[in-house]
Amino acid sequence: MFKIQSLAKISSFFAPRFISGVLALSLSTLVPAQAFAELKVAFVFDKGGKDDKSFNSSAYRGAMEAKDKLKASIKYVEATDETAYESLLKSFAKKDYDLIIGIGVAQADAIRKAAAQFPQKHFVIVDGEVKAPNVRSLLFEEQEGSYLVGAIAALSSKTGKVGFIGGMDIPLIRRFEMGYAAGAKKMNPKVQVISNYIGVTGDAWNNPPKGKELALSQYSSGVDVIFSAAGASGSGVFDAAEEQKKFTIGVDSNQNWIKPGHVLTSMLKKIDEAVFVTCKEASEGRFSAGVQRFGLASKGIDYAVDQYNEKLLSSETRKKVEALKADIISGKVKVPDYYKK
Repeated sequence: MFKIQSLAKISSFFAPRFISGVLALSLSTLVPAQAFAELKVAFVFDKGGKDDKSFNSSAYRGAMEAKDKLKASIKYVEATDETAYESLLKSFAKKDYDLIIGIGVAQADAIRKAAAQFPQKHFVIVDGEVKAPNVRSLLFEEQEGSYLVGAIAALSSKTGKVGFIGGMDIPLIRRFEMGYAAGAKKMNPKVQVISNYIGVTGDAWNNPPKGKELALSQYSSGVDVIFSAAGASGSGVFDAAEEQKKFTIGVDSNQNWIKPGHVLTSMLKKIDEAVFVTCKEASEGRFSAGVQRFGLASKGIDYAVDQYNEKLLSSETRKKVEALKADIISGKVKVPDYYKK
């Protein structure tokens, strides 16, 4: 059903702290706050696994940083079946783990049940909201980053047709799509946005062949830039971009390095930062329940520019996107949100 293992060697990862400016809504907690000489943290990854080079991989980096800098003891499981989430979370709760982290909105119900059964344990869910006195919910303004990369796609497209490929067809990924399409149309009102989804079950996060099939179909129809928010399935989109000599846009982690010359940019969700800060606060006895939101203003959402893509983005494109970012942060530009439609 699943595999469990200790985290191996630590890879060094450094990123700027962005906790200042984070909007935190804390609930009163029944769990006593206490510092830990050695924080014990358990992770339950979704079906994409820690090596998806995307969402789960970012959380894994946060775990690596906690092990390195906080000397935390880390264990993780990679669920192969969505029905296993609850039993995996409860299994960790029965043991001596101080912090139990579920990665992905699909774990919301399982976290809710486990937290109720083990009120003296601290739980965290990434991308889902669970209202409980011992649960912290880490939420991101995906639509803001998607809006920016949509603008980049439209400014970079030579055909006037850009694509979006989502993993599982759920509101969270529709949120990416809506932001992306709005950003593209902001820069080019006549741009055509083609969208496809890989599936309606958790298997959609780990199906690279289907990702490649959809990407090839979009490229053959005239699309020359595709943004994929599909977990491990996105690797198929990257392969198609390289094969067709077109462009793609990465998601969650900085994926510019995967296919150099074919990745325009990556929409960043700094899950690693949110996970590390949560572990740090827990280790210091400062864990609090409630919602923490991360967006452009708090630098928890952004787009990536590095040595792999800086020559792909013209100075004019970057200038326009930076101005757009400033307008979003100031409130001058309102990004549409699928959750609020």
